[in-house]
Amino acid sequence: MSKGGASISDEEWERFQKEAEAGTQGAPEEPSARARMVTRRLREETGRPEGWRTHEPARQRRGKGWYVVGLLVAAGMLFVALDPGRVTDWFGGGGGGDTPLAAESARPGRPPATESAAQQPTLQQPFRGSPAAQWGDGTAGITVPEARATGWMSKAQVAQALDRSRDFLVASNLDSGVLLGRSPEKAIALINPDQKDVQDYLATAFRAPSHDDDPLTLFSRFATEKVRLVGDVVKTRGRITYREGKRGAVEVTTDVTYVYPVAHAAEGRDEVARTIVRREVVMSWDDPAKVITEPGTFSLVSYKSDTANGGCDNDTGFYVPEFPSARAATGPGAGHEVDPYDRSTSMDARMQGADDAECGTATRS
Repeated sequence: MSKGGASISDEEWERFQKEAEAGTQGAPEEPSARARMVTRRLREETGRPEGWRTHEPARQRRGKGWYVVGLLVAAGMLFVALDPGRVTDWFGGGGGGDTPLAAESARPGRPPATESAAQQPTLQQPFRGSPAAQWGDGTAGITVPEARATGWMSKAQVAQALDRSRDFLVASNLDSGVLLGRSPEKAIALINPDQKDVQDYLATAFRAPSHDDDPLTLFSRFATEKVRLVGDVVKTRGRITYREGKRGAVEVTTDVTYVYPVAHAAEGRDEVARTIVRREVVMSWDDPAKVITEPGTFSLVSYKSDTANGGCDNDTGFYVPEFPSARAATGPGAGHEVDPYDRSTSMDARMQGADDAECGTATRS
């Protein structure tokens, strides 16, 4: 069911396809992804950096008159408009504990504060000591915008495209079967089958995973002979945005961070680790009259992935997290440092300076 209007019917999709086959306004083009498959596998450190300082607003002096209050209110409203993410940090979710954060409506102005190093995760509290303790559960942490008519789509059609875009995130990153290693069939079914380069990548990635053809670039999967998921909650934070793309398409961008708590596969070992994955996936919901596509599917424009504690130099096609006891024995990693919870920078900026040939270091888990 779509938001903001009725769902687009199968008959409408068929009509669009027939128009495409008939060559309406020129022959439809075959889509090709400029897929940017970048994966960073970051080893966590045992130590944690000093916490980011929180902002403390200046105290208001009294006795200056109501005109001062009016100016402050006006300035405050302007600041909210210019930097809503930071205001959310201060008032909507800057507190500690498990108080839920307000939805992420824009890129935050800074990373979340660092928790005490003494707050280690447990089987009962797998997100303890992590900013994710205040994030949403599953789709609750993913902000979906209000639909409006865009490009070739009506408001109702955009609403359905947004719903299906979120369905892809669920099927590729939150589905319990996929997390345990099953084929992400529901997710793949949403990708345009006529996008040959992407289909070739998918076929190779699951048949013979490698550095260049890695299913972990798009899908979250764990090596169940080594680890087991703790509980049934995956914490998320991120948002979906959209705009008019090429040839009148509706281009949807998803930027979401997922936090997966895991324990050793062997029973009786209560050590808990977390794998943190940030993904940016750009999807194009194309006009079938202009692009060769199947009804109800999108073409991939680009996809980027940045992973902390998924396994260094891991080409198995599955995440293989490292546990605190192993890190204590091997020592901290080296290389490019990244705070996996920092959503204040774009994925492009995050990738700058990262050497894909070496493993980096996550500054916290």
